[in-house]
Amino acid sequence: MSDGTANQPAPAYKRVLLKISGEALMGDQGFGLHPPTVQRIAREVKSVHDLGVEICMVIGGGNIFRGLQGSAQGMERTTADYMGMLATVMNALAMQSALEGLGVFCRVISAIRMDEVAEPYIRRRAVRHLEKGRVCIFAAGTGNPYFTTDTAATLRANEMACEAIFKGTKVDGVYDKDPAKHADAKRFDDITYDDVLQKHLAVMDASAIALARDNNLPIIVFSLDEPGGFRGILAGQGTYTIVHG
Repeated sequence: MSDGTANQPAPAYKRVLLKISGEALMGDQGFGLHPPTVQRIAREVKSVHDLGVEICMVIGGGNIFRGLQGSAQGMERTTADYMGMLATVMNALAMQSALEGLGVFCRVISAIRMDEVAEPYIRRRAVRHLEKGRVCIFAAGTGNPYFTTDTAATLRANEMACEAIFKGTKVDGVYDKDPAKHADAKRFDDITYDDVLQKHLAVMDASAIALARDNNLPIIVFSLDEPGGFRGILAGQGTYTIVHG
């Protein structure tokens, strides 16, 4: 019985990095992990993996702890950021469990050594995992405070020679203002890195955008809530915004 991949056009990219926020794993809850939502995202990843695309992932930690929020409430910034990094490891392990439950081989690779639960980050080893068809989930950000998981995603995407970053959000692209609050918000089909920075659009933080620009790495912003959206874009379908030079 065919799974439908035989008639699927060749995917637009061979190796990509999927960046999602920790909040994406909450579902309708206000905090923590919502296992059915984690499972749904894992199925999306598997559907793309089944096309033969090599996939890296970076997941934020905002559903458990966000370093900037801790810092704003009086916590020492470096400590708060390290706590945020540990939150990303918890999310990565949850996603690994969901993917392996679907039969997808997966490795969690941490920028902070914790050998009992994750591999340390060694670039050549991570590339080899991708070549063998394993999904690599990069956890603990860059391993340094003062850097977001957006910057970590762009850094790892460059190190892994990914052809694009897929930024999964709650909206189907980049808008000139928040579409949830403004009915007249305009969506861009494509936009330059410089315009994103100049207009202060909430795509990724400025460091991540600048790093992508300097290495000519396109960022594709799409809705993670739209079933089949990730796979559809790789087949040249769906609604999204591409950020490029």
